[in-house]
Amino acid sequence: MADAWVLVADAARARIFSVDSPRAKLHPVEQLVSPEARLHDRDINADRPGRAFDSFGEGRHAMGTNTNPKEQDAKRFAREVADHLEQGRVGNRFDRLVVVAEPHFLGLLRKAIKPPLEQLVTLEINKDLSKANDTEIRKHLPERL
Repeated sequence: MADAWVLVADAARARIFSVDSPRAKLHPVEQLVSPEARLHDRDINADRPGRAFDSFGEGRHAMGTNTNPKEQDAKRFAREVADHLEQGRVGNRFDRLVVVAEPHFLGLLRKAIKPPLEQLVTLEINKDLSKANDTEIRKHLPERL
């Protein structure tokens, strides 16, 4: 078992690293990717609701709810990441968790993480390091994890 996992994420990709001692380098464990996050709104909206005419008069309006597809995909991906981390917790794969995420996605993760996993979060960093390599990420973390 690794002592700590470090999650580095945004709405499109989540990378998990392990750290086996307080000052160690990051070692890649796995990566989760949200294919929908890379699509344009126009591609996601291909199945958007149709339009309808009012019963009386000349009015016309869209049917269904008005939700941002990218936001819905980001929420779904945050739940997927949280579920994956929960599986790691249940499997005793780590005993501490550091979360580094793009600000908006960090908020979605906070809502998706359940209390047993939340208790293992020792540090949150509100920063987008999703495109950084493991050496650059390590520089943003405390010397001792």
